[in-house]
Amino acid sequence: MRRIIQRLIAAIVLSIGIVAAAVGTSYGQDKVVRIGYQKYGKLVLLKSKGTLEPKLAADGYKVVWTEFPSGPPLLEALNVGAIDFGNTGEAPPIFAQAAGAPIQYVAYEPAAPNGEAILVPNASPLKSVADLKGKKVALNKGSNVHYLLVKALEKAGVKYAEIEPVFLAPADARAAFERGAVDAWVIWDPFQAGAEAATGARTLADGTNTVANYQFYFSSKKFLDANAKVVDAVLAELSAVDDWAKGDIHAVAEQLAPSIGLSVPVVEVALRRQAYGIKPVSEAVIADQQQVADAFFALGLIPKAIKIADVARKSGS
Repeated sequence: MRRIIQRLIAAIVLSIGIVAAAVGTSYGQDKVVRIGYQKYGKLVLLKSKGTLEPKLAADGYKVVWTEFPSGPPLLEALNVGAIDFGNTGEAPPIFAQAAGAPIQYVAYEPAAPNGEAILVPNASPLKSVADLKGKKVALNKGSNVHYLLVKALEKAGVKYAEIEPVFLAPADARAAFERGAVDAWVIWDPFQAGAEAATGARTLADGTNTVANYQFYFSSKKFLDANAKVVDAVLAELSAVDDWAKGDIHAVAEQLAPSIGLSVPVVEVALRRQAYGIKPVSEAVIADQQQVADAFFALGLIPKAIKIADVARKSGS
């Protein structure tokens, strides 16, 4: 457990500069919405569209955007009060809640199970998830794909302790995958689509019939309690961007491709595996997310049991 905490702290340290910048930018602003985003997803589209700023300016709010390399440092920024709103996949909020972060689930995107996968080289002798027993598997610790690996192994009758996880960020994992230093790589889109196109990687299994692979939107509890209407306004603009995105995937791919360093056709593949719709968090989704939390606790990946319903926005609030 100490090693796990040390790894999480290391990830947090990487984002200290980003967090400090966010705090510095927003200091002294009485009415500001600080939004954390990543290079890929609906929030970066909302930022580039520029439709949120005039809507909130009418109520006297300024919007400050801060980019993060992944979900864990984004939620740490929310924890320390450097941002007010952001989004990640399923796993990072579980680690954050277990660490006491004051997060509140406010919305989600529907399941996209084929938007993450266990990849092997095209010439690999591995034919099924059961073949991963005793093998080295690269993945980003604490991410959605961590849960995919856990559940896929369970489904195949392989214990998590019977594989050798190699915890690497996507860029490092791809390098290890290409040079044969690991036997398999568990990764999400758009990195998944990029690896398939560039290396001919073969899918051993994706999330279909195994995991949901939701995307969640969060606010800090303090900000939500004081600014519920502002959160609703952000979600409304996100829904409008989502409607545009699902109706013109090629245009979205053209917009995203330069910032993430992938070709437009590759980004289109990833976007077609993505889910669309910004929805209030339902009881069924809370139950699914609780299963993720329970699985991580059972494996000793989080230090205590948590209850997802405790940090989910109640309907109408």
